[in-house]
Parts: sequence; structure tokens; C-alpha cells
Amino acid sequence: MAGAPKAERTRILIAGGGAAGFFAAIACAEADPGADVTLHEATAHPLAKVRISGGGRCNVTHACFDADVLAEAFPRGARELIGPFHRFGPAETVAWFRERGVELKAEKDGRMFPVTDDSATIVDCLMRGAAKAGARLFTGSGVKAVAREAGVGFRVALSGGEHVRADRVLIATGGGRVAAGLSIAASLGHSIAPPVPSLFTFHIDDPRLKGLEGVAAPAAAASVRGTRLRECGPVLVTHWGLSGPAILRLSAWGARELHEADYRFTLSVNWAEPRTADKAAADLEGDRAAHPRRQVSSGNPFGLPSRLWERLAAAAGIAPGTTWATVSRGSLRALALQATASEFAVAGKSLNKEEFVTCGGVRLGEVDMATMESRLCPGLHFAGEVLDIDGITGGYNFQSAWTTGWQAGRAMAAG
Repeated sequence: MAGAPKAERTRILIAGGGAAGFFAAIACAEADPGADVTLHEATAHPLAKVRISGGGRCNVTHACFDADVLAEAFPRGARELIGPFHRFGPAETVAWFRERGVELKAEKDGRMFPVTDDSATIVDCLMRGAAKAGARLFTGSGVKAVAREAGVGFRVALSGGEHVRADRVLIATGGGRVAAGLSIAASLGHSIAPPVPSLFTFHIDDPRLKGLEGVAAPAAAASVRGTRLRECGPVLVTHWGLSGPAILRLSAWGARELHEADYRFTLSVNWAEPRTADKAAADLEGDRAAHPRRQVSSGNPFGLPSRLWERLAAAAGIAPGTTWATVSRGSLRALALQATASEFAVAGKSLNKEEFVTCGGVRLGEVDMATMESRLCPGLHFAGEVLDIDGITGGYNFQSAWTTGWQAGRAMAAG
């Protein structure tokens, strides 16, 4: 007697070979070993962003294990991510990598990296995990279009000209303006929040910063005049202007406002945070009284980098070699203002190459955040930056990729 015909394998197609796509592929293939899971990456270099992130160390996640607090680091998606983070957050991420032989460590600022300080450790882990689970990777094979079939499933057009069928499709192509995933989502009925850059540095041409490349104030505050945007943390002088964690966080929270301003606005920097101008002036008066013969250039009561302090003093009209005893009250007040409220004209931006995050994407109200499945097109799922989710710098964006990828993969396996 002939045996019963074998049931056809469930076909799962994942578009995008980045962090979210790989995590989803592994989660899906591990949860349903009988499924045919294929991962399609348009370029020849899967996990490219993972490889270069964190200066080549890969900032895997952030050591914040309270889902509600963790969600506060997301300018877009905070409320919607609380539930997903309760199901798979940083604690689960650390355990997931540990189970696969990769230990993570937390640094003082909460960022978590592999103990090897090498992003290749994470890349290799994900590549091995996908292969071991049976997920098949196709590079140079982008997804151009996805169409709903008359019955069940999808017809998928690939960049090489082939057409394949899939029972379920995950879009994890990222969120840039040219991301194919956004046009595919729109073609299947989804509305898109227009993507604009987030996590970028500021272009500033100002004599106070010339030649100070690499100088950093460890505890500064940056704000945008005329808005409520304000962030504290290290500020770094670069060849093109200002960067550092405070600037990157400011750009994330202000992504849309600054885009609408065409990235031209006035930035105020308090190099001596948390001092006010009045407190700074009082501190300078105290230094003048205590050390009247000391040169202003070497009398730095705020602990700022010496070269930066010299520039601020010059901007306040204090000549090199001037002693505290000869500084007028007006010059002292001007120096206090330079230290606590330096204003800079911003005229453009540069994307932070290690992050290159965008805000915008598939609107979250159209997605079931427990399964990452479309509410408009059953069988279609989303993960990662193609969604209207973005976090500040510090490992948060990778965590949202792991979380949404894991949820999508498990849901696709469950059918």
C-alpha cells in the first residue's frame, strides 16, 4: 500500500539579510525545522551594518532590563515596543548569544559588546546559526515585488528575474528612502511614514572649532534654539563640526523638526553642564579671587579640554597671556556665556556611518506588534527598521531588530 503523500513544506521567504532578517530566519527555522526558510539579501554582503557598527565592535544591545525604561530610548515606537520588550528584551538577547557561545559585556554607559570587541564574532554567530537551523541564504538576490496570490500565499519577484512562491513573507529590508521594502509594503496596502535621517552629526563652520578635531567635552549639553530639544552627554569636535552621543541623541529626537528646517538652525552648547551662566560667572569670580596672577588660559575651573578652553577665552575677547587680575567683569561674563551657552550656526548634516538610522517606515498601527504580522495583509510580516521605529544611539536599534525579528520568526513558524 502506498504511503500517504508528504505534506508540502511551508515556504517562508525573508527579504533582507541584516540583523532583523537573520534573527527572524533563525527563530523561524528553529521553531519549525520542517519549514523551507530562505533569506534573500540584495547585496553580496549580508550583515554589513552589523559588521561595521560600534567602530567594528558591534554594540549588540543596551544593559537596560526594564522594558518600560528601555522603550523610553525610542523617539518613534516607544509605546508599541513595551510589550515586545517584555517578551524578548536585552536579557533574552544576552542569553540567546550566550547559548551560542558568545558572551557579551556591559560598559559604563550601558552599551553591550561581545567580549572579543570584534563584530565578526556576532556576524559569525548569526551565519552559523542560520546554517545550523537550515535557513538558506541567497546573496545578490533582492526582492523586487510581492503580490498576493488568488488563493493563499504570495508570488515574489526577485532581482535576478525569477519568480517564487511563498506562504509567508517577512520584509526586513531596512528603512532608507530607497528601501525596496517600503514600496512593497505600500503596494500591499500599507501607509508609510516618510523616512528621514536620524542619528546624524552637525555641520558647523566656526573658528572656535577649527583645529580641535578629536577634542571632546565629556559632560556637555546641546540644545536647538526655538525648540524643546535638549540632550546631555559627551560632545565631540570633528572635521566637519560636532558629533558625540549628545549630538546624535539630539538628532534622533529632532529628526523630523531638523529635516523640516533643512538642517539649518542654531545650536547652543553648554560645555560646563550643569552650570548656568550665573553659576559659571560666580565660579570664575572665585577663581580670579583665589589666583589673581594665574593666566586665564591655564586657570580652567570647569575641567574642560585645555585647547577648547583657550578658544572660548579668545572668543570672549581675552587675549593670550592675560591674568585673572586684569580681566574685566564684562570679559568674565562673556567667558561664562561662552562656557555655558556657545551658539553655533548649523548648516547641514552627515549621517553617522556606524548607525545610519532613519525614522519613518511602515506605520505601527497597521502591524500586530505581538506577531509583527500585517493587519491588512495576512501572512505578511515586518521586522527591523522598515517599521516606523528608531532608537537613540547605544545599542537600542539592534535590540529592536532582535526583538521584532524574533517575534516575526516565531509567529511565521506557528502559522
